Amino acid sequence: MACFDRVSPALREILLKLYRAEKPSEVDHHLYEFGSVEYHVQSSAADPQHNYLSISTPLLSQGALLSNGLSSYTMKMVKQVCSDAVEIVEPAKEGYQLTLKLNFAKVPSGKDSEKVITQISSVQAVILSSQLKEMLRNVNSQDTPQGMNKPIKLVYHPREPFYIIRQPQKITAVFPIRFREHSDVIIATGFFQELMDVGSSEKWAKAPPCTWSPIPPPELRGEPLEDLSTNGGFVSFDISSCHVEGKKLDKTVWSLLNFYAYVKKHVKCTRGFIQRRMQKRLESLVEVLHEEKLEENGNVQKVKVHAESRYGGKLIRLSKPKNFKRRCRDFTRKIMQIRFRIKIHGFQHFRRRWLTIPKFSSPLGYTKLE
Repeated sequence: MACFDRVSPALREILLKLYRAEKPSEVDHHLYEFGSVEYHVQSSAADPQHNYLSISTPLLSQGALLSNGLSSYTMKMVKQVCSDAVEIVEPAKEGYQLTLKLNFAKVPSGKDSEKVITQISSVQAVILSSQLKEMLRNVNSQDTPQGMNKPIKLVYHPREPFYIIRQPQKITAVFPIRFREHSDVIIATGFFQELMDVGSSEKWAKAPPCTWSPIPPPELRGEPLEDLSTNGGFVSFDISSCHVEGKKLDKTVWSLLNFYAYVKKHVKCTRGFIQRRMQKRLESLVEVLHEEKLEENGNVQKVKVHAESRYGGKLIRLSKPKNFKRRCRDFTRKIMQIRFRIKIHGFQHFRRRWLTIPKFSSPLGYTKLE
């Protein structure tokens, strides 16, 4: 999959077209991303300065939820990103977690307009990352609501979900790994084993511990079988308080969101490297064979020259292909003329009448022996 970007390029393009449009028009556009994210953009020709953006995204927040399904921390993060040109509509439209009212009249002109619209296009990423941030920043909290130790499934791509499991003094992120090609599974397995070896070294002692297992971890017992059916195993990261301090929190969140993309990019690059090495090896072998063939041809020419100088004779020169074919046709024609019988007109009628052997019938009967 592509790297999970903070800004939705498709949504950004639509909003820029609405902002730069010379004539107001009616717009009712639905946009889907990653199979689980939906945007609904609405614009009215009667009121072109006010547009509405509704967002539907997977919900993973814990704790107190508002009526629209988003936590107070998530709403706070959304308000910090959005400018004065954006107003949160409460309640949100049916089927969506968040509805924003965009006032293009308050959007500054020039290059600043693109900056503001880019910030608006990153609202979904803010919602998704803020939910993870809310869980990770409370990693040492002892006030865990009942039932929150169960795995929380995050689906921002239907084929690539991962789980967040809250445990005492740490949070575990589990990634089920799937590949279509068996060769990709082999490359990824070697990569995960190397990742565990490097992570256990003293140089990377501050990084989150990484473990890989071909079977699901015990924390995922009870989850749907289709989510646990993998061919690449399960990769787990244990995140503690030292990994979410200050600016590390944002880096940790985006590293988790882009882990699938990082693994698949590594597998793709490794496969391409292997193919290039095999191609170079094949070219070198072909070059060696070509050189040996040239050497053999050179030795044959030397033998012919040596024979001519020794016996003073000349090599027999074969006839040209056209002459050779003509001689073959003449020779074949002569053989056919010799082989075929001489045909006499009316001889077949004479043969049938006078040279036919008469048939005789025996008066004696025959008894079939058993």
